Amino acid sequence: MRAVTAMVQQAMQFIDQTPDLETRIELIKTLNNISAGKIYVEIERGRLIKRLAKIKEEQGLIAEAADLMQEIAVETFGAMAKTEKIAFILEQVRLCLDCQDYVRAQILSRKISPRVFDIDPAKEKKKSKEGDNIVEEAPADIPSLLELKRIYYELMIWYYFHNNDYLEICRCYKAIYDIPSVRENPAQWIPVLRKICWYLVLAPYDPMQSSLLNSTLKDKNLTEIPYFRPVLFRCGFLFKQVVTNEVIKWTSLWNTYKDEFESEKSMLGGSLGDKAAEDLRQRIIEHNILVVSKYYSRITLKRVAELLCLSVQEAEKHLSDMVVSKAPVAKIDRPIGIICFQTPKDSNNVLNSWATNLEKLLDLVEKSCHQIHKETMVHKAALKV
Repeated sequence: MRAVTAMVQQAMQFIDQTPDLETRIELIKTLNNISAGKIYVEIERGRLIKRLAKIKEEQGLIAEAADLMQEIAVETFGAMAKTEKIAFILEQVRLCLDCQDYVRAQILSRKISPRVFDIDPAKEKKKSKEGDNIVEEAPADIPSLLELKRIYYELMIWYYFHNNDYLEICRCYKAIYDIPSVRENPAQWIPVLRKICWYLVLAPYDPMQSSLLNSTLKDKNLTEIPYFRPVLFRCGFLFKQVVTNEVIKWTSLWNTYKDEFESEKSMLGGSLGDKAAEDLRQRIIEHNILVVSKYYSRITLKRVAELLCLSVQEAEKHLSDMVVSKAPVAKIDRPIGIICFQTPKDSNNVLNSWATNLEKLLDLVEKSCHQIHKETMVHKAALKV
């Protein structure tokens, strides 16, 4: 066992010294065949497969490289360093995304828990020494845990962009924004914060989206740093428009932010394009419908269409879609064209509200009688004097 391990480790040092690429591939394949099925050289086999996959990728055989990497389940390697395991899985995810195999990429990404990036490496080393199994040191070319965190979330942005899941993309950018090395460098956190702003506005209305929107609006970097204020002020102003309970005119908003919207070309998953512009218009319409539902209990469909800058048919369609998603509660009386935003109440709620109103009315009558009696007594006393 030790002889095989020492031989494989020694032979791996000669891979870079091979005279040509064919010889290098044959040497890697031979060492891979020797180490196959042997648990005591599983780490060496994983590293060999990774090098072979890299060669295949350089040759343009990305699908073959992805298949090679998926043969290895590094999460079962007890002696491999945690950072090396994460780097290996991230390489598997990246190759799957290159092949547009998004289902397999999602399955592989779930092998990594985001909480692992918050573990202190110093404490983790102490824990590993206390165990029976000795964990090997990661090679020098393996990135640090924080660098792996950034790579992980960049790959997840790539995956979520395929599904147009704007809220998850925003959460990934938020995780990158919280990395200390990013927060300390304005050249890095400014574009990340801008993307957080755009994707939050693009995300559909949701309690989590609302929470992230308000927490980001309170970020000091948006407004309180004078040097960067010209760059980020417009994003903050857009946020305030979306948070405020006022109807937003789509035409004026698009004319104001069109150039800035189209200038965001450096997105990790892809640039903001026509699909994102349509989604932005949809978000503004949804915002306006929610605002109308807060101010009106009954309103004509024609008036809603005027407020939304839409035709009556489009306004009815958007409102129906939102009612189906249970964002507002509404009923449309189509023959007379009236929308009712009142929440339906059951008989118990109606009786309870009547009882409460009667109790308040009786309290007011009692206080009024007391005040009248008091004024009468005061005037009688004044007349006697």
